[in-house]
Amino acid sequence: MGTFDNLLRPGHIGRMELRNRIVMAPMGSNFAEADGTCGERIQAYYEARAAGGAGLLIMGVCAIAYPAGTAEPFQVGVSEERFVPGLAALAERVHRHGAKLAMQLQHAGKTAVRDMAEGRELWVPSMPPPLKTDMMQALTREELGAFISSSKRRESGGVAIRVMDKADIAQMAEWFAAAAERARRAGFDGVELHAAHSYIIAGFLSPYYNKRDDEYGGSLENRARMLLEVIAAVRARVGADFPVWLRLDAEEIRTPGGITLDDAKAVARMAEAAGVDAVSVSAYANTSTGVAFTEAPLVQQKAGFLPWAAEIKAGLQIPVIAVGRLEPEVADTAIGAGQCDFVAMARKLLADPELPRKLVENRPEDIRPCIYCYACVSQIFINQRVKCAVNPLTGHEFETRLNPVATPAHIVVVGGGPAGLEAARVAALRGHRVTLVERSGRLGGTLFFAGLAYAENGALLDHLVRQVKKLPIQLMLGTAATPALLRELKADAVIVATGAERSAPAIPGAEQDHVWSGDELRRLMTDDRAEEIAKRKLSFGQRALMKAGSLAGVTDSSDAIQNLSRLWMPLGKRVAIIGGGLVGLELAEFLVERGRQVSVLEEGPSLGRELSIVRRWRVLDSLRQHKAELLTQATVTDIGSKAVSYTTQDGETRSLPADSVVLAIGARPDDRLAKELESVRVPVITAGDGAAIGYIEGALASGFAAGNRV
Repeated sequence: MGTFDNLLRPGHIGRMELRNRIVMAPMGSNFAEADGTCGERIQAYYEARAAGGAGLLIMGVCAIAYPAGTAEPFQVGVSEERFVPGLAALAERVHRHGAKLAMQLQHAGKTAVRDMAEGRELWVPSMPPPLKTDMMQALTREELGAFISSSKRRESGGVAIRVMDKADIAQMAEWFAAAAERARRAGFDGVELHAAHSYIIAGFLSPYYNKRDDEYGGSLENRARMLLEVIAAVRARVGADFPVWLRLDAEEIRTPGGITLDDAKAVARMAEAAGVDAVSVSAYANTSTGVAFTEAPLVQQKAGFLPWAAEIKAGLQIPVIAVGRLEPEVADTAIGAGQCDFVAMARKLLADPELPRKLVENRPEDIRPCIYCYACVSQIFINQRVKCAVNPLTGHEFETRLNPVATPAHIVVVGGGPAGLEAARVAALRGHRVTLVERSGRLGGTLFFAGLAYAENGALLDHLVRQVKKLPIQLMLGTAATPALLRELKADAVIVATGAERSAPAIPGAEQDHVWSGDELRRLMTDDRAEEIAKRKLSFGQRALMKAGSLAGVTDSSDAIQNLSRLWMPLGKRVAIIGGGLVGLELAEFLVERGRQVSVLEEGPSLGRELSIVRRWRVLDSLRQHKAELLTQATVTDIGSKAVSYTTQDGETRSLPADSVVLAIGARPDDRLAKELESVRVPVITAGDGAAIGYIEGALASGFAAGNRV
């Protein structure tokens, strides 16, 4: 690991000096109060990121015309004086830790879904084109009831559209200017004008959304006119010394006739001439399909927007802020190479607010990684507050913290999966003496297999194992937890995190050798008592191949098993997966990428209901691209030697060919060991899937809670 000299050196945006080049990117969080004010929840959230060492925090989507123009139910308002006290308190708490604070000023325009929901007019440059999207098809019935959807409302004919006249444009500029002035009075250090993501300024900039025939439409100079008027109005109100910058789309993806990179370069130069102090380069994709959201603005591709930032920077004298899945090493190199001046991070600072401080202290290996599961942003679509699957404290900083113990005790944690690892880590950090007991010969549990199915999960497992090994935690691998062992260890309390029970469903044929449970595959691939599975399920030739692949010798390396699994797996060419939840879909994604023909049979009406909405869009898109067969309301009635029989919703009996069958159903909480260990007569707490099926997010949340409570 490098020393991150470029990323950590001070920098300037206008007259604002920042202690490093790490910016917390503006995000909608839904952490404001119901009346748009900044209460304890959002203040504590930003204070934690300031204490974590970022140079600049940008508070996202602050509504300049609140409640009009809002896209979230708990959005920050900055349209009236009543908002200033909460904003000022937040600024004071951020400054206490040496960070600077900016406010992103926004009006959502055509995507102001709170206006739709509450009966207000949508302000737009011209009548928006109809949006046809398949985003809804992947949602459960419950999610559909809460889903934020402009297209659904528009098609119902219940939305009033207001095509802005010149007086409205002048009013918009005044809203921006008045909001900027309030931000300055509240103690903020700068403002970012949100001119991206199809919001109101981007709507004017885009030839796809702007079809006006007056001086605000047509040529790029005309389409940029409102932006330049906003900049002038803001400058007139806050003065020349207050930092003002722009968030800009480098491109509108999947948008024929939308904003192009050449447009973005030209607008950036116009904005520079008009007096802005920096440009933050983002992008946006037309949401005609759900997966587009992970092309832009929440890019899945590593460093996906960096080339655009570099091209825009080449034509400017002012600094450029890059964003879009930039790992610290990549960010440091990009700044050193002159591709950008600052790097904005969003999801990474949800996962670990202390990322900047850990880089300063040269501890990059201690950074808790984002796994890009999209649990955070998926909350916005269903009107909920943002959360983080790997950081249970995100959004709860105001009410939860680690509590040091007055009297250390000996805590025994049973189970080395994600819940057990997190519980052991937290209990040790609080000052307890901790022993971690794991039945198998390695740590990770089902998270190791989840890391094979989705590589980002492997980075989380590596992090959890690394943290446990750095702490004074006694590890007892290959050891079964019994009442006698707990008495021998003189445990004062026990946390049981041994995972779920996975029993085979009562389907005729499920006992055959070509039928696998997910647990059997996990044990085989991770050498958790693999030999007994191999003897029972594999031919002599397959066992020889397994030995030749030396899977047992590389179980500490998820990367090595990822690569070996492309060469050898105990599954035939055609694989039927019974169960279309999170486990079934991620396994299907894993298998199609290894050349298998996959069919997924789900008894219920929805696929992947446990996956966050945005991640689900990605998985389903990947499976469809690989021609996987995805069947819902399909009840499996029989598993034959070469086929699976099922009945449809209409009662019709069908079959599909299958050389191998994987059972991705039947998981349920298993508290049998916890009850057995209660005989020791010390407190016993359950965590993880043994308490309630919650997958990675639930495992870490319950593990943290158990370790913090014991």
